[in-house]
Amino acid sequence: MLNQLAKNSLEPEIALSNGKPTVFEFYADWCEACKEMAPDMVNAEKLNSNKIDIVLLNVDNSRWFDLIDKYDVNGIPKLTFFDDQGEFKGFSLGVRKYSELNEIFLALINNSELPSFTKLSNSSNLISKNNLKVLNNSIKSEGPRDHS
Repeated sequence: MLNQLAKNSLEPEIALSNGKPTVFEFYADWCEACKEMAPDMVNAEKLNSNKIDIVLLNVDNSRWFDLIDKYDVNGIPKLTFFDDQGEFKGFSLGVRKYSELNEIFLALINNSELPSFTKLSNSSNLISKNNLKVLNNSIKSEGPRDHS
């Protein structure tokens, strides 16, 4: 499922400049939380495919290290949200279910306030390539899956 999303993914700069809201999903092939969310992401993307762009960015690909640093990715899956002008709107760390993804996508499409979710979700920690220690997440997860 992750491969299906990745192969349909636009380049980040194209997605941010084409007049549609954009979601960056930072993920890894080894990430169990990413795999858990993939089917819901595929379904939500299908429902909104002509209204929103989804860009998958593999954290293990050195090509994306600049974006990983820019958007402070220290856990995955991390969704980063942009409006139709390519302006940063917010982010979500951890698994989001289909209904939550649809709420987020509709808020982006309608240029309305992003929903907030009180339920914590699973995520995987990343190791900082600069100092080789696990970074603390501002959003804590239930039973985090540490792959370090």
